[in-house]
Amino acid sequence: MGTEASAVKILVIEDSESVSEMISMFFQKEEIDGTFVADGDAGCREALTGRFDCLIIDWMLPGMDGVSICRRVREAGLEVPIIMLTAKTSEDDQVTGLETGADDYVTKPFSPAALMARIRAVTRRYGIRGKDPDEDGIIRTRHFKVNEKTREVLLDGEAVPNLTPKEYDLLAHFARHPRQVFSREQLIDSVWGYGFYGDDRTVDVHVKRLRSKTEKNGRQFFHTVWGVGYRFEEPEDRT
Repeated sequence: MGTEASAVKILVIEDSESVSEMISMFFQKEEIDGTFVADGDAGCREALTGRFDCLIIDWMLPGMDGVSICRRVREAGLEVPIIMLTAKTSEDDQVTGLETGADDYVTKPFSPAALMARIRAVTRRYGIRGKDPDEDGIIRTRHFKVNEKTREVLLDGEAVPNLTPKEYDLLAHFARHPRQVFSREQLIDSVWGYGFYGDDRTVDVHVKRLRSKTEKNGRQFFHTVWGVGYRFEEPEDRT
């Protein structure tokens, strides 16, 4: 990871000594500051300190399991990339991991190089995100500028026209939480409010409208997570 790697602090919650040793050796090579915990309860306490740039969590652990740790981290409001390690390969299991807030998962057995590629990807995405508005009230992402004061949205420098109030609110919510998976119910609560009594399929309608107004030339920003809901993720810049 070059010179940036020395500043990266990663917590690994993994009870397999051989897996931890393999990861540790690779971290030394990449100059990553790794902290290793073999117990789920202790690992959760470490994760909640908020001192890490990335969390790597095994699904099956003594004490608290990895999915529960992931859920606790997200409930605490910590926005840190999480990679799940799992021997589970079914689609339902993968959906469960993503639904609780994991950003990615690596299926065992895996190579250190494959894990490192996932670490680079998730830390890069978190590093470029603009989840908080700046002093001018603008949320900045790779392609969008969302002005919370004027409620205007720019996409690659051009205004996104004819956004309804709720389309703006939904886009702004996604821009604050890139790559986070939200169920329809969560989006209803966050964007429409607890007093909304309509059909949660209204989320589908609004996402469809946002897609029609923003997704051109084959680019996709609003991704369907089947069986769960949606996430906002911008495509990598093409070189």
